[in-house]
Amino acid sequence: MDKGLVPLRVILGFSLLSTTLHYAHNAVRVADYPQLPGIPAVAAGLAVAVAWVLLTTFGWLGYRAYTQGRYEKALAFLLVYSLTGIVTLGHFLTGVPQIPAFWFATIFTDAAAGLALWVFLTWAWATLNRVTARDQVSTQH
Repeated sequence: MDKGLVPLRVILGFSLLSTTLHYAHNAVRVADYPQLPGIPAVAAGLAVAVAWVLLTTFGWLGYRAYTQGRYEKALAFLLVYSLTGIVTLGHFLTGVPQIPAFWFATIFTDAAAGLALWVFLTWAWATLNRVTARDQVSTQH
């Protein structure tokens, strides 16, 4: 059975590249992004950096668990990691960032990576949890 390790590596590599670029820019140039009322820009920038490290750790733990065949744990960790990409769309809840086109595009590449991971996780859950006739033990004698 195909375990999907190659697509997972591609998705995670793309996500790591995209989110590293976006989160770094967001942390350093936090004032260029719409702000939440009452949260100082320095605190927001620090929160962005910490969130990236925390969520990326979930991605690493998920990848390790997946390669070790601990799929249930892996899928849970990777689902949390997918938020690294998906939550970047939250920028639009408070306004449109006034940033150069390249950095603006990373909002959408992050989201695409998160959605691609959701598609992969759906496939993996359905594929890896499938019980085949060979796996079943007959209770009839």
